[in-house]
Amino acid sequence: MSTIIRQKQFPNQKTYEMEVAGRPLILETGKLAELANAAVLARYGDTAVLVAVTAAAKPRDGIDFFPLSVDFEEKLYAVGRIPGSFMRREGRPSTPAVLASRLIDRPIRPLFPGDFRNDVAVTCTVLSVDHDCSAEFTAMVGTSCALAISDIPWSGPIGCLNVGYVDGRLVMNPTAEQRKASQMAVTVAATAEKVVMIEAGASEIPDDILYDGIVKAHEEIKKQVAFIKNIVAEIGKPKFEYPHADFNQELYDDIVAFGLEQARMCMDTDDKNIREARWNVFVEELRAQFLEQYPDMDKYMDEITYKLQKKIVKAWLLEGHRVDGRSGNEIRPLAA
Repeated sequence: MSTIIRQKQFPNQKTYEMEVAGRPLILETGKLAELANAAVLARYGDTAVLVAVTAAAKPRDGIDFFPLSVDFEEKLYAVGRIPGSFMRREGRPSTPAVLASRLIDRPIRPLFPGDFRNDVAVTCTVLSVDHDCSAEFTAMVGTSCALAISDIPWSGPIGCLNVGYVDGRLVMNPTAEQRKASQMAVTVAATAEKVVMIEAGASEIPDDILYDGIVKAHEEIKKQVAFIKNIVAEIGKPKFEYPHADFNQELYDDIVAFGLEQARMCMDTDDKNIREARWNVFVEELRAQFLEQYPDMDKYMDEITYKLQKKIVKAWLLEGHRVDGRSGNEIRPLAA
C-alpha cells in the first residue's frame, strides 16, 4: 500500500499590509507557532521577526507583581552568518538585544491589568535583517499585533516609530545611512490616545524640534493602531477571564480619606532619609487607626503605600512640582 503525503494546509493564515515611512509593513498570522496564544510574522522591508505571545492558564502563587518576560532573540543567520570553529551555538543575548527587550517591555507592561498575575512570555525571534529597516521597530509592532489578537487581557494596541533629524528635517524610521547623519535618535511608542514611551538620544537640538518629532510620530502611529484594530476586528480572540489579585480597595479608600494630607506632608521634602522617617511614623499611625477594623491590613500595606505615593507624586507633577524640589527643567547636580 502506497503512502499518500499531503502538504499541510493553513486555513487560518492571514496576511495584512500597510506602508510605513515609504516601506511595506506586512503582518502574517495563522501559519507559524500555532500553539502560542497568538503569533505574528512581522516583515518590514527585508527584516522579518517572528513574535509569539503565551500566557499561563493560572496566576503564579505568592507574588505581588505582574510576571512578564520579553525576549528579543538575535540569530546570526539573520544577517547571513553561520557560527564557525568550536563555538557553533548561539551565545547569550548581546547588549543591544537586552536593550531591545526592555524597549518592547516598557510600553506594553502598563497596558496589562494591574491585578493580572499570570505569567506572560513575549518571544521575538529575528529571522532576517535589512539594516535600513529596524528589527526593534518590527518586533514592537509585531508584539502589539500579537497581544491585541490574542486572548490575553491587554488594553492595546500600540504603534511605534523611530524619529531622526537629518539635514534640517524630521525623518520617520531613518535608513542606516540616515541614522549615521541624524542629530537625534528617538523611539516613540503610543496608543491612539497618548504617547506611552519615549526613548531619546540627541545632539544639542532645540526642544521644539524634539517636540515636533514626537507629535509627528504620534500622528503616524495612529495609522498603525487603526491598522491593527482592523486586524483585531477580523480575527481577534475574546480575552480570557482571570482571577483578580487580592487588594483591599475599601482599606485604601479609608486611608486616603483619613491621611492624604498627612501623607503629602511626609513626602514634601527633598531629603530622602527624612521622607522615609516621616513615612514610617505615618504607617504606624495608620496601623493604630485601622488595625482593629482591618486585622489583615499588613499584607496590603506595601501596595497601598505605593499607590498612595504615586497618587501624590502624579498630582504634584501636574502642578509642576517635583518631590526633590527641582523644577521641570532642572537636572540633578553632576560631578565627575
